[in-house]
Amino acid sequence: MHFDFAAILVGLTFLTGVIWAIDHWFFAKHRATEVPPGEMPREPILVEYSRSFFPVILIVLLFRSFLAEPFRIPSGSMMPTLLVGDFILVNKFAYGIRLPVLDKKIIEIGEPQRGDVVVFRFPKDPTQDYIKRVIGKPGDDVTYRNKKLYVNGTEMAQEATGAYSGTDTESRELMHGGAESFLEQLDTVRHQIITVPGGQVGPDFTLKVPAGHYFVMGDNRDRSSDSRVWGFVPEENLVGKAFVIWMSWRGLDNGIIDFGRLGTLIK
Repeated sequence: MHFDFAAILVGLTFLTGVIWAIDHWFFAKHRATEVPPGEMPREPILVEYSRSFFPVILIVLLFRSFLAEPFRIPSGSMMPTLLVGDFILVNKFAYGIRLPVLDKKIIEIGEPQRGDVVVFRFPKDPTQDYIKRVIGKPGDDVTYRNKKLYVNGTEMAQEATGAYSGTDTESRELMHGGAESFLEQLDTVRHQIITVPGGQVGPDFTLKVPAGHYFVMGDNRDRSSDSRVWGFVPEENLVGKAFVIWMSWRGLDNGIIDFGRLGTLIK
């Protein structure tokens, strides 16, 4: 079952605000005249709760809608940059200010750059949020050949860093498969990727990114369902730019917090 948390927050903000406002303008003064001098009039429980919760819900709504929103990493498609159990914050205004629920952009601020790690609504099912790295911008020619990227005819440099190693379950599976780690340069962004000998998502390709869309891939190149499988990401599906890991919970493996990852900036 899908819950639209933004819609719930908007509804609660409206409901508590209306209850508080109606009571303030129409009933509070009348109650004050009905109690003996020196005593405080007692508010109805619904009004008391509305007055208490309205500012809290409003602050959460504004923060989540316009500043930052938390997300949990559910899969290993972005390894080694992001691991299963990482909790991240997403900058909601990096690519423009949008109205909550309606997702209509009202202020232009910026646009995704190659190498950005972005959260977006999955084009095939907008109720799901995906996270991948931007490879191609509108109008780019993108080629993937022999596990190497070429953007507008320029090869994105890769530097081998040896066999991939890790401590979680999925990392160990990759190690057993002979996974190799590389440092890849996407414009000004230098980041790690993983490839598995003999494995690849789909065939090699050359394509042009259409206007208003982005081509995205996971850093776990041979174990990522991304634009190679389901196509481009429309600009209106963008949620924001991932920028920091605020919690990392290895609950499925040993049930502890990975303090070494807390506060890690996402590159």
